Amino acid sequence: MPLDGFEEYKFSYEDKTCPVYRRGKGPGVVIMHEIPGITPPVAKFATSVADDGFTVIMPNMFGIPGKVYSPGYVGMQFARACISKEFKVLAANESSPITNYLRAICRESHKELGGKGVGAIGMCLTGNFALSLMLDESVMAPVLSQPSLPFGFTHAQRAGLHISDEELKIVKKKVNDGQKVLALRFSHDIACPGARFRTLKNELGDNFEEIKIDSGPNNPFDNSKFAHSVLTTHLINKEGHPTLAARDRVLSFLHENLDP
Repeated sequence: MPLDGFEEYKFSYEDKTCPVYRRGKGPGVVIMHEIPGITPPVAKFATSVADDGFTVIMPNMFGIPGKVYSPGYVGMQFARACISKEFKVLAANESSPITNYLRAICRESHKELGGKGVGAIGMCLTGNFALSLMLDESVMAPVLSQPSLPFGFTHAQRAGLHISDEELKIVKKKVNDGQKVLALRFSHDIACPGARFRTLKNELGDNFEEIKIDSGPNNPFDNSKFAHSVLTTHLINKEGHPTLAARDRVLSFLHENLDP
């Protein structure tokens, strides 16, 4: 068992099958891991969500579950994602095909667990997937943590949401009907540019909640200028630290939107 305390099973939809790791009881929360995979910090975050009263459902889309972070490991998985047909890493106005599979996991999780709906937390490469998953009516608590697709080589890509215009119309209707969206980033994270968050705010309006954590020069929180992973690798578990406050806000956001 590569992840202690998690149940492992397989989930298949159409022609895709992934191992899925599950833990906890309560409303369902689908956690989509970042590059390079389900590292120990990702598993620790997932455990904190489960311990707070949720059923965590975490598909393993790439990487080796439990393998520790290293530059070589990141580079290898990054390269695999770039050439994979499931991840359209440069598409500013088109979602990745793997989101169809992830929506199926959300539907089945809600069908089994019941309640108001499920949460969807994306991080880094999968950050904007939480937006695409809103196309399924089961998704009631979307969280975008440092959404990094599309990769920002042009202004359109830096501002892009990795979702088609037709899909965005559906998302905006849900938001206009009261659905809230939470997003997080470090202020100087070049992989998750501020232009993307400005687009989110312009498109989603008042029901879009942004958490921006200072990672600029001489910031008072000891955040590295290279800080990227708000909820995992670069979370500082110290009272009063903004990354811990961001993690706690994610948990309260899930409760607000999923609790009976």
